[in-house]
Amino acid sequence: MKPISVMVNGLPGNMAALVARRVASDSRFSLVPFSLTGPEIASDAQDISGIRIRLVRPTDRAELIDRLKSFRPLLVVDYTHPTAVNGNADFYAENELYFVMGTTGGDRDRLIETVRKSSISAVIAPNMAKPIVAFQSMMADAAKRFPGVFSGYRLSITESHQKGKADTSGTARAMVGYFNQMGVAFTEADIRMIRDPAVQKEQLGVPEAYIGGHGWHTYTLVSPDGTVTLSFTHNVNGREVYVDGTMDALVFLHRKMEEGVKGQVFSMMDVLSGDGQF
Repeated sequence: MKPISVMVNGLPGNMAALVARRVASDSRFSLVPFSLTGPEIASDAQDISGIRIRLVRPTDRAELIDRLKSFRPLLVVDYTHPTAVNGNADFYAENELYFVMGTTGGDRDRLIETVRKSSISAVIAPNMAKPIVAFQSMMADAAKRFPGVFSGYRLSITESHQKGKADTSGTARAMVGYFNQMGVAFTEADIRMIRDPAVQKEQLGVPEAYIGGHGWHTYTLVSPDGTVTLSFTHNVNGREVYVDGTMDALVFLHRKMEEGVKGQVFSMMDVLSGDGQF
């Protein structure tokens, strides 16, 4: 089978680089030698597994389309910056580029609407880590089955990520919605977001080796009288688990593209429940 062409946007960022290296080493895929990057990036190219990737700034995006013709059909992976989410999605939709959006932030309602009105489909997920997505699915199911079950309970949410993560965790924001359905009064603004390496090491115990790349979350519920406490924790060290999920999302989306599915937004829950192997 002909390898699937994949353009990974967001280089030289850490997640984009990890995904690009995995794509380059996987015989199912072929890494496209272009990557959308931010206007502040000084370099013009980056070497990924012996492949020279040209970094394309927003002002030069238009000329990229002609260069991509020889690589079509292709898929896009987006690990850019929250401020670029909607502009990039518009670009993908206008140019019929099916995409996996791993970047959090941006106007998510507009992002979804962009895809639904387009002739492409996309996998959009605040978290690509399959174990965490499975946990989210369990919480989503509980929220539907037991509405109001924690009415009156107090909730605290703490999320810790590397200093370079600009926005609040998309997973934590999603969890707020599930707890709201279960009767807890809590808003996204109440999430405790930790980005200070000293606090992460000294108070949370994040290993030194993973200060630059981790995702630690704790959700704690306390009953109105203080006699019942429930706590859920998921700690991820490193980024490989997100790369694994991204690769499965690419396989899933490739099938949807071959089937001609258009205007559909898929989540990682869809990816997990579908057959992601070929």
